[in-house]
Amino acid sequence: MSNVLIVIPARMQATRLPGKPMVDIAGAPMIVQVWRRAMASDAGRVVVATDSEDVVAAVSAAGGEAVMTRADHASGSDRIFEAINSVDPAGTAEVIVNLQGDLPTLEPHLVAACAAPLVGPGPDIATLAAEIVVEEEKTNPNVVKVVGSPLDVAGRMRALYFTRATAPHGDGPLYHHIGIYAYRRAALARFVSLPPSPLEKREKLEQLRALEAGMRIDVTVVDTVPLGVDTPHDLERARQLLA
Repeated sequence: MSNVLIVIPARMQATRLPGKPMVDIAGAPMIVQVWRRAMASDAGRVVVATDSEDVVAAVSAAGGEAVMTRADHASGSDRIFEAINSVDPAGTAEVIVNLQGDLPTLEPHLVAACAAPLVGPGPDIATLAAEIVVEEEKTNPNVVKVVGSPLDVAGRMRALYFTRATAPHGDGPLYHHIGIYAYRRAALARFVSLPPSPLEKREKLEQLRALEAGMRIDVTVVDTVPLGVDTPHDLERARQLLA
């Protein structure tokens, strides 16, 4: 896919797992493991955006590209917006992928799958989801659900809402939202200019800001959920998977 810029935000101030980007997984810092998977996707240029010189050094030592950003960003979206204007000031990248830096077991093909709906006209933003198959996840508020309306393209839907609640009601599948986003460049610029929205603040879900502003988010349904590393338990799972 041409004109895609993949940005991996990485901050060192995670409360549940301090210094998270630099924790060792299978002999490399977690941020390097994520960078490797982004590169393996062959979906576009990859840049790590961070507030840490240690992260820059680790990514550079692995052969990657990293850029320093301010430490006071409220979200990863704000960090990647600063980064893209630093590394691509001419605006040649038309699609920006926000790839979380805590997905060391990511299957590389998911990066291209996320960006695919932005080829041609259509949505402002694209993201991923997978059908929930573990019953307890349906009621777990830490598993974010996406409520969507099926589109004509197989395996895609238009997002109507994101929630920590169990939704929608009634018979049928529920979908686990996967927090990887692809933005049209103009959509990202608009998104970061908007103030936090009422539902965003209530659900603590940033993507609701876009929906409340009338932006369109399309969702590609995939068959795998990458492990997000947020706690020491998650870290041990990742180490086992990549051992």
